[in-house]
Amino acid sequence: MSTDMLWSGWGDPAKAAPLPESVTGLLRDLLGVVPRESGPAELGDIPVAGTPLGDKALRTLAERVGGAENVRTDAESRLRHTRGKSTPDLLRIRAGETDDIPAAVVLPGNHDEVLAVLRVCAELDLAAVPFGGGTSVVGGLAPQGGRLFIALDLRRLDGLTALDEVSRTATLQVGLRAPQAEALLNERGFTLGHFPQSYEWASIGGFAAARSSGQASAGYGRFDEMVLGLTVATPEGTLDTGRAPRSAAGPDLRQLVLGSEGALGVITSVTVRIRPLPQVRIYEGWRFPSFEAGAAALRKLAQDGPRPTVLRLSDESETFIGLAQPDKIGSADPSAAGCMAIAGYEGTAEDTAERREQARKVLLACGGEFAGEEPGERWAHGRYNAPYLRDSLLDAGAFAETLETATFWSNLPVLYDAVRQALTAKLTEAGTPPLVMCHISHVYENGASLYFTVVSAQGEDPVAHWAPVKQAANDAIVEAGGTISHHHGVGTDHRDWFAREIGPVGVRVLQAVKAELDPSGVLSPGILIPIR
Repeated sequence: MSTDMLWSGWGDPAKAAPLPESVTGLLRDLLGVVPRESGPAELGDIPVAGTPLGDKALRTLAERVGGAENVRTDAESRLRHTRGKSTPDLLRIRAGETDDIPAAVVLPGNHDEVLAVLRVCAELDLAAVPFGGGTSVVGGLAPQGGRLFIALDLRRLDGLTALDEVSRTATLQVGLRAPQAEALLNERGFTLGHFPQSYEWASIGGFAAARSSGQASAGYGRFDEMVLGLTVATPEGTLDTGRAPRSAAGPDLRQLVLGSEGALGVITSVTVRIRPLPQVRIYEGWRFPSFEAGAAALRKLAQDGPRPTVLRLSDESETFIGLAQPDKIGSADPSAAGCMAIAGYEGTAEDTAERREQARKVLLACGGEFAGEEPGERWAHGRYNAPYLRDSLLDAGAFAETLETATFWSNLPVLYDAVRQALTAKLTEAGTPPLVMCHISHVYENGASLYFTVVSAQGEDPVAHWAPVKQAANDAIVEAGGTISHHHGVGTDHRDWFAREIGPVGVRVLQAVKAELDPSGVLSPGILIPIR
């Protein structure tokens, strides 16, 4: 794997692929998408002013991180650390917009160096934004408030520092990207079991900071459920949490740090629960006559078992287009109506066979039709490809974006309808009627997530065109009783709706904690927590 993602898109440039003609034709005929007159700017052609940091500040930072080679001020390094990977982020960087470029990229090599950099930032009135894989899609890497800031790139913190085979725990540094972490664990016979769509590029620190949820969450749990301990650097010192798997010693500070998105401190290592490598992995497809019927089947398994390791359901639109099996986009069978569910089983041969057989009985009783292993294997083969598809859609002149939420089972139909209607109405009103697709990808005993994908024509100014649509969708989520984020996080894009969700007292609690840990407001200003 290369060190950096494609600067103007997602992932490995070698994996980018043009859309099939069937898809471009559908975009043209159904949504009125027309190719853009010009492509994105070239990296070397984007004008970038020199760093506003003076020589003394740069020397001081270099002294804290082992040398000048770990403080980068060249245009390319700074551009590659500008914003994240949401569609508006990509459209802006493709247009050459650099108004929120970091003043420098600083690469500490250990916990103490992170502490030292934060102290320097406080002294110099600099902000610092932790940077892991750079995969944020909610404005989590673009601080607000107008201060100069550095991107605190944690890639040098990339070790497996402890593995306890008896307790089945591992301590990982946060700069490890998920494939690196998984490879290190696999060598010892273990797995983390955390495979989000961003898996190929996201970091361990990012998983913790954003409460990530992987595609096998039905079996392995969310990342925040895996975390047993954290070490955190703050401008006021070190916070160590978690000396036992569970404790009644006051409120659990791990839960305060998890999901804090770099606003309260910089996570430098995590101790996580690990599992033995599965002997068997089997994925299969099930077709249901409607989204409602499929959701009822998923609820039955989530509440009464047996619960598969992977359990997801695409609605009618997503199934028809083929997003349920990403490498089959554009080749869906129009006669195959209904909704595709994917069930996956991982574990020992005996346990997998037993759960699969018992789940089969439940799915059949709920009206499911077994579609064989091919749909499941297609999904498993292409499950990390959707962001590449988004890039191809942008290249073709379409607008494509995702958003997600979660709620209790009883409220799921209300939330599903509210968000679909908000997206459809607002984009149609703007003259770009959309295709809105949705799937359930994470299930719990008491509720589930909803993950929406929306595709439309771009409009004259795509970023400005999308802004009121995103606002309408966020309003719909909050008003329909959903959470503003299930696993993407809050960042700046969701911050105001997050404040509505937790209420004014909740906001003041977070502001008070930030004031204690970060009195100078160094860490990620305006991200997650409203600036006082």
